[in-house]
Amino acid sequence: MADFHQNGVVATLHNLRERSIERMEREIEQFATNRPITLILPSLYSELEAPALAHIVDELTHVPYIAEIVIGLDQADRAQFEHAKAYFSRLPQKHTILWHDGPRLRAIDAKLAEADLAPDQPGKGRNVWYCMGYVLGARNSGVVALHDCDIITYSREMLARLIYPVANPGFPYVFSKGYYPRIADRSLNGRVTRLLVTPLLLSLERVIGHHPYIDYLKAFRYPLAGEFAMRTHLLPDIRIPSDWGLEIGVLSELWRSYSNNAICQVDIADAYDHKHQPLSQEDAASGLSRMSIDISKALLRKLATDGVVFSQESLRTLKATYFRTALDLVEIYHNDARMNGLTTDRHREEQAVELFAANLVEAGSIFLDNPNATPFMPSWNRVQSALPDLIHDMQAAVRADREDD
Repeated sequence: MADFHQNGVVATLHNLRERSIERMEREIEQFATNRPITLILPSLYSELEAPALAHIVDELTHVPYIAEIVIGLDQADRAQFEHAKAYFSRLPQKHTILWHDGPRLRAIDAKLAEADLAPDQPGKGRNVWYCMGYVLGARNSGVVALHDCDIITYSREMLARLIYPVANPGFPYVFSKGYYPRIADRSLNGRVTRLLVTPLLLSLERVIGHHPYIDYLKAFRYPLAGEFAMRTHLLPDIRIPSDWGLEIGVLSELWRSYSNNAICQVDIADAYDHKHQPLSQEDAASGLSRMSIDISKALLRKLATDGVVFSQESLRTLKATYFRTALDLVEIYHNDARMNGLTTDRHREEQAVELFAANLVEAGSIFLDNPNATPFMPSWNRVQSALPDLIHDMQAAVRADREDD
């Protein structure tokens, strides 16, 4: 399929399907004796009612090398939390649920708010941030992996291939990012990557000139993939957005702190499908509309921290450049799909481009109009410095929730 990525910036590990999953899992089990492995699953309660998560849990029951599974549960009341405990009880691994809407973890959030350290909005990033804090407090992990809970085509091989590069002591990698083809039902998916991120990176390069951060992001075949793994020692210093900019934010933190030689992307699946977000043209606070704003803000803010100056004029130029570039790619993707016996809906793709262009302007306005905004959640190193007991209080709160009947 059409490929607009540069090579050589980060290592790309291919899946040639030459080794059995059982052999790979045996090797990871050996690695895990020195680097225990934790899996984080950020989940909405509604995902417990969908078939994708049930299948994911079925697959995880056969994974031998995970020391603990940490489930971040959002949008759940007391009865739903109790159901979640029963739902995940068939996992043979040690597993812990962070009931983010429960009174004990809300009290932890209130302590952080008093110190002006609490995440300022709900979202996947906030969920993951609290799970990271819990993992650090548990002090029993050497590698942390994360993936979403809506993957329809999930298999345990995806997890093994994601974890292997950072678990293997013979490899130099501290972070691995999953990638895969976004094809389902004979159609091209991955609209936000194809129609927002790829043309936006190309447009930024044209407007501001060559920049190593843009080269770095262009090297990732699927920068918005929700599947990544890292050595646990990275967690204390990471500062990430609380919103849909999580994936770009994590990549940005790795770029800031580590050599590209320590970062890789790995082919984890032949096919990948998940729950598809609506475009949400009428509601900028949900769906792909909100996602496009959050991702655009994350990119602008990261470039600004690296000395790039934006103005109303440069953002207008960026919007015009993006719009033309994205429409050109719609044509290329359509032709590429037809050549491979696939389909794209050109009308809907151009509708998405029009929405993303408008949201790029909105993201630019938010960026320019709020110079005092703190776009990232604090690092856990900062939290531990300001509130030394909080990470232990969180452990106690989660344990008390687990033991409640």
